[in-house]
Amino acid sequence: MFHGSIPALITPFKDGGVDEKALRDLVNWHVAEGSHGLVPVGTTGESPTLTHEEHERVVKIVVEEAAGRLKVIAGAGSNNTVEAVRFAQYAESVGADGILVVTPYYNKPSQRGIVAHFEAIHAACDLPILLYNIPSRSVVNISVETMGALAKLPRVVGVKDATGDVSRISDQKIACGEEFIQLSGNDEIALAVNAQGGHGCITTVGNIAPRLSAEMQNACAEGDYKAARAIHERLFPLFRAAFMEPNPVPTKYALSLLGRCSDEVRLPLVGATDATKAKVRDAMVHAGLLNG
Repeated sequence: MFHGSIPALITPFKDGGVDEKALRDLVNWHVAEGSHGLVPVGTTGESPTLTHEEHERVVKIVVEEAAGRLKVIAGAGSNNTVEAVRFAQYAESVGADGILVVTPYYNKPSQRGIVAHFEAIHAACDLPILLYNIPSRSVVNISVETMGALAKLPRVVGVKDATGDVSRISDQKIACGEEFIQLSGNDEIALAVNAQGGHGCITTVGNIAPRLSAEMQNACAEGDYKAARAIHERLFPLFRAAFMEPNPVPTKYALSLLGRCSDEVRLPLVGATDATKAKVRDAMVHAGLLNG
């Protein structure tokens, strides 16, 4: 259902607002470059600083522009279950293929609370649900046992695992079953996740290098790990550079170098430093995305 290279799409801004033309152009670029799906309004899409209206507008535009040519998994996370239900129902109403729902952040719910949160969203929406486990941002971690319980819900189909712990892939396969979709949330370990039985990556660097990211995932799917590793090594400096400052600051700068959008971000994020810009440019040259 969901596999391969799935960029967590940036939200382009222009003069303080969403740049809808740039957003539509990005969707079409990803289709042409071979991305397997898109996640609008996730962390990389600066969802915390979008209004509800902007959030929903971005989802609608991406679904419309994708027009069924790739999967659209709409971000629908919140630390307010009622708000997450609203986003989930809206995504369903405009034709998204699935939703990505992060664990509730700041509230620090118990494992019982995490289960109740996802059960409420599951009951309110008929879309397939990907759990998003990112304890570095949300503070709480979905335990393997809790994930096994959630996997029994008919429409909880998989997880974006951003724990950074590759060993969890095997644990989760045992707890959740062979059909449970496991997507890396970290570019730098996506190759290792696939080698342990993962199905792809919800990627940040796929915003900058969509063709290479898709080719790496395709090589993994074909069992050609030698070719996949060569692309991984080509992109590795970019994996590092993309997180020298808060995501998506370096990524937006990289896209500005490619002429895809401005590097504008919203407060409390600020533009990249000169040191970061130099590292990003060097990494893009190393990957063959820019001339030296």
